[in-house]
Amino acid sequence: MKKSTLLILGFVLFSVSSLFSQKDKAYFQEYEPGFYQNFILKDVRAIKEKKHKKKMKKYFRMDQSTMNLPNDPALYKTFWHEPTTSQGNTGTCWDFSTTSFYESEVYRLYGKKVKLSEMFTAYWEYVEKATRFVKERGNSNFAEGSEGNAVKRIYEKYGAMPRSVFDGFKDGREYYSHAEMYKEMNDFLQGLKKTNAWNMEFAINTIKDILDYYMGTPPEEFDYQGKHYTPKSFLKDYLKLNMNDYIDIISYMQEPYWHQVEYKVPDNWWHDKSYYNVPLDVYMELWNYAIQNGYTMAIGGDVSEAGFSRKTNCAIIPDFDIPYDYINENARQFRFSNRTTTDDHGMHCVGWYKADDGKMWYLIKDSSSGSRNHDPDDSKFGYYFFRDDYAKLKMMDFSVHKDVLKKYIGRFTK
Repeated sequence: MKKSTLLILGFVLFSVSSLFSQKDKAYFQEYEPGFYQNFILKDVRAIKEKKHKKKMKKYFRMDQSTMNLPNDPALYKTFWHEPTTSQGNTGTCWDFSTTSFYESEVYRLYGKKVKLSEMFTAYWEYVEKATRFVKERGNSNFAEGSEGNAVKRIYEKYGAMPRSVFDGFKDGREYYSHAEMYKEMNDFLQGLKKTNAWNMEFAINTIKDILDYYMGTPPEEFDYQGKHYTPKSFLKDYLKLNMNDYIDIISYMQEPYWHQVEYKVPDNWWHDKSYYNVPLDVYMELWNYAIQNGYTMAIGGDVSEAGFSRKTNCAIIPDFDIPYDYINENARQFRFSNRTTTDDHGMHCVGWYKADDGKMWYLIKDSSSGSRNHDPDDSKFGYYFFRDDYAKLKMMDFSVHKDVLKKYIGRFTK
């Protein structure tokens, strides 16, 4: 091989290695008990004290300790939202995040501050899941999870109510726990499947009895601020939200763009096909347009990455995963298809900040325990801070007012 050829080859190898050189650092973090263990599990008595010390797992995490991070809500342009609240030991993030979104919508549209009942929605969502489970002879997902647009569907069918009217707490609990309740319902339904005993009336009445025992019974009518309502009249006359005004936007390659498609994840247990599927650049354009123009969003996606820190509460895609400029729809779809991106958490995007380097950051209100591993007086408590690359790669969908899509609505195939 000629010397000149060797020099060229060496230059190419050096250039490639330089291109993919890593700047972000990582480390193995030992598991440390946080808000979930120290408060929620103690409240529901779900664990017992161990006399022997358990060997702690270690998790591979991005080292953000030396980074200058905008993890103070005061830096952000923020839109009104109720204070963060805990979902406790439940799988109802979809409910808490979207309920918070609708609270913000009531304020954005009418200037009214209202705290809505998440458990009213959860109660009837379990009834709806059980109904479909029986209709489908057990061939339907019955779990705690759901999608954000389940709240819209429940509001349309059953209405809504303030949390002060129905909070779903019993026995003096401070935090929600649905573990025993869910197990009892699921065991009952699996028993029906095993014995092929598909009596709808008996099944739903039993599910309601279990829900009533653990959560209480939602009232059929109530008084609020001096007026009398039913759940449906409260939605219509007080909240004044038109559920047809709210849409869900998604971006994935496995379904055609510019169509309304099904989001094919287990939590979309009723196989809703109304998601507006757009190319990734449009998805991010709509996301940024919404949050910079006063619209908050209920968002859903994956929170299990090495760059998702529960010490700083910041979510970033480290360059040892994929460099910032290389994130595209192929990288996004690849992770969804191989299941390293999962639909595991729902949150509420309530603000934005543009850093000196031009990158966008988003203020994320959260109901899970992971965002609460700080002193309650710490401004980070109950919030995450997403850099735009994390949203682009790992957040799969968002719910928003339909006006955000106005520019592109004509491109969709009827």
